[in-house]
Amino acid sequence: MMKLSDWAKKQGVSYQTAWNWWKAGKLPVEAEQLPTGTIIVKEKSGRETYTAIYARVSSNDQKADLDGQVSRCVEYANENGLPVDLSIKEIGSGLNGKRPKLLKLLSNPEIDTIVVEHKDRLMRFGFEYIESSLKARGAKVVVVDESELQDDLVQDMISILTSFCTRLYGRRSAKNRAKKIIEQCNKV
Repeated sequence: MMKLSDWAKKQGVSYQTAWNWWKAGKLPVEAEQLPTGTIIVKEKSGRETYTAIYARVSSNDQKADLDGQVSRCVEYANENGLPVDLSIKEIGSGLNGKRPKLLKLLSNPEIDTIVVEHKDRLMRFGFEYIESSLKARGAKVVVVDESELQDDLVQDMISILTSFCTRLYGRRSAKNRAKKIIEQCNKV
């Protein structure tokens, strides 16, 4: 048993969101309100399955989007009977294969379901490899929104150019050189 605020923090949602779910009768776990007004959540233990939410953005200026991603994923999980045990938020490129929080999540044998909003939130390329690897150990990735965003194709191209320029010219000037290349391509 725990307070609603502690449960909300564990789920990766704001207390206000959890409170709204409680008021609307949509809280995915059993809970009761004490005479003092405190809401106590009764979590069931001994489950055999564990679910994690993974949210990622590319840069610090998009950090505010993380909470929205987590909230939408938790809501989807609750609607589909997936009790959320862990929420992970990470800032890093989808092309970076060394994201520490993702690597820790993927190596955790207790997690058997990972919920992401879009495939590219897990990784830009190679999603199918991760999906297959998880499937081999009896785990799975659940994608909340299967539709691909068309704007992401342009972003993927910019990310690839930036990555190649970084290797060729060094990290400082890579972003500027990639911009120049794209501007030249647009002129043609």
